[in-house]
Amino acid sequence: MINIGDFAEASFTVQPSDTASALSISPEDAFPEVFATSRMIALMELAAARLIRPMLQDGQLSVGVSLNVKHTAATPVGCKVTAVATYLGPAGKLFRFKVEAFDDAGSIGEGEHLRAIVDTERLIAGAARRKT
Repeated sequence: MINIGDFAEASFTVQPSDTASALSISPEDAFPEVFATSRMIALMELAAARLIRPMLQDGQLSVGVSLNVKHTAATPVGCKVTAVATYLGPAGKLFRFKVEAFDDAGSIGEGEHLRAIVDTERLIAGAARRKT
């Protein structure tokens, strides 16, 4: 069980592969070599997934279903980034989290995130059906 106000963290050091410039898929894509918003979001989701883990039963996992965040500061390669997810309570069948991200100099992002608990086999089967 998790309680309102419980929190979990996820951290890592920004590598070149975590930068916006690493997302380029064609020569006309031009992004800076700073921590990518998509990687910040992934770290926020990871923190929330870690927090909700005690709620899972065998054969279940949690998935992100909604995210509303602001990325407010650029972080260079080599800095440590930490995401913190704080449980805000249920939202129907979903679980609501405040998510925040920080680097060595302070806050770099914040927002709200919803996760669902799903049956792993059902999720994989549904994804496989999308191939046809």
